[in-house]
Amino acid sequence: MNIYARKSKWKWYLAAAGVGIVAISLYYTRYLAHRLIEREQQQAQQFAEAMRQIGRTDVDLNCDFTLPGRIIEENTTIPVVVLDEAFNIELYRNIDDRNHDSLAMEDVRAALERMIAEGADTILINIPPDINKILIYGHSNLLALLQWYPYVQLFLIAVFIAFGYMGFSAARRAEENQVWLGMAKETAHQLGTPITAILGWVEALKAVNEEDPVNQEMLDELRNDVTRLELVADRFSKIGAQPELTPVNIYDQLEACRDYMQRRSPRRVTFDFPDPAQHDPLRVGINAPLFDWVVENLLRNAIDAMEGGIGGITVNVYVEPGFVCFDVTDTGKGIPARKFNTVFKPGYSTKTRGWGLGLSLSKRIVEQYHKGKIFVKRSEIDKGTTFTVKLPLYEK
Repeated sequence: MNIYARKSKWKWYLAAAGVGIVAISLYYTRYLAHRLIEREQQQAQQFAEAMRQIGRTDVDLNCDFTLPGRIIEENTTIPVVVLDEAFNIELYRNIDDRNHDSLAMEDVRAALERMIAEGADTILINIPPDINKILIYGHSNLLALLQWYPYVQLFLIAVFIAFGYMGFSAARRAEENQVWLGMAKETAHQLGTPITAILGWVEALKAVNEEDPVNQEMLDELRNDVTRLELVADRFSKIGAQPELTPVNIYDQLEACRDYMQRRSPRRVTFDFPDPAQHDPLRVGINAPLFDWVVENLLRNAIDAMEGGIGGITVNVYVEPGFVCFDVTDTGKGIPARKFNTVFKPGYSTKTRGWGLGLSLSKRIVEQYHKGKIFVKRSEIDKGTTFTVKLPLYEK
């Protein structure tokens, strides 16, 4: 299992754990809210009983009403409104954030209507011998805050995780950039010494074989291969630094890449590229060695995707507002839709001996150094894949 498959599995595990935490939090909050509702119902019943005791006219006037009075006065959380038999408001408490003694009657009735609309409960108070009152009560602000608590908690946790993720991602990208830079510079440095030595030996061999045309031809080919190594070293030396961009005709540059790759590809692979002579020039600002690297990576992957080295590669160039685009389409085995982004990740490869760096380097070259875009436009299993590269149009 590769690193990205393991990463995907861990994402699902973490998502499942997150869902579990949310479910537990919501369940526990609902449990507490239910217990609080039961407590408020008991308090409302006690409030109604206190009202019944104080309102009775058939008891001794010397009775102690201290406890019922305290029950009424100490209710500072539950909103209540007491109505008489004609539905006139006799008493109200905790229905507004303002001082309840200073509310206008229309404000009290408006608050009562809101309580009823929100599902307030009702208790009928029967006061002997023949007095009836109605107590309407709602839920306290504490209950509302408790019901919102898990959502606020989850929001704060999500914000914390988001900022933490962005911070760690930025640090990881900075570390990756340093690794890329160090690897590229070290590779260019390591290649430089043997390349210089090989060039010296080639020139020495040519000097002692001046009269042997066969050896001269072989040495010329060897010199061409060494030149190619110099180009590879030059490409690596440009990774990590901002390369100089030069305006070129995209058709000419693509044709040069086709010519190089076609001579090194199986004969049964066909290349269908636009002919520069049949199109008006389209100029883009590129660094030619790095741009060629991107195109060669796309073409090499397309060839590898064709079973048995049989198939075709087509390049189509077109213009979008502000961009020159070209599609590289092959007739290979295709890419699953879920892998469209993963193929650009460092280390991801479907090849047994692949390093998984070609498309990752291509993405870095196109997007960071050329301010363009590269992505999988479409793909069908066993039918082929189309990669799209978009580069800013050079308009100077």
